[in-house]
Amino acid sequence: MRKLTILIILIAATTVVFPQEMRMPMPKTAGPQSDAQKAFEKLKSLAGTWEGTYMGMSGNVTIRVTSTGNAILHEMTASGRPDNPITMIYVDGDRLLLTHFCDSGNRPRMQGKLSPDGNTVTFDFLDVSGNTNEFLMHDIVFTMVDADHHIEAFTYSVNGKPPFRAPGIQLQRTK
Repeated sequence: MRKLTILIILIAATTVVFPQEMRMPMPKTAGPQSDAQKAFEKLKSLAGTWEGTYMGMSGNVTIRVTSTGNAILHEMTASGRPDNPITMIYVDGDRLLLTHFCDSGNRPRMQGKLSPDGNTVTFDFLDVSGNTNEFLMHDIVFTMVDADHHIEAFTYSVNGKPPFRAPGIQLQRTK
């Protein structure tokens, strides 16, 4: 009888404790932001729709904060282009990372840093997967001019030739 009573008490305690362990963890108290988080927060301010001209083509950029604030989705459309490349920006530990899903079939990954003045985020090449024979993006620089204007500048390599800096696209906010 005594063993049965102890068993019932243990089972009852387990049903009370187990569901509590399955609950979502409480958010940690916010401490100082890392440099990666500061740069990420700066880029979040670009959320919206943008338009500009790039190498003679009109283009639109949509930037959206997604995944409960944990990622930024950047999508570019341009006249005369059959597809829309997307870029995902996110914080991984103490690093600000960017993965560009290029319409040429590769996915370069870059690591970002915020300039001392807080107005520019520069992403430098880390590695790449996929086809790199035709077109490869080496780096991206986002420069925030003001709340309604920013510049995106890219360095590319085409057909395996040395990388070159393309003229930046000056974008104006539409929404």
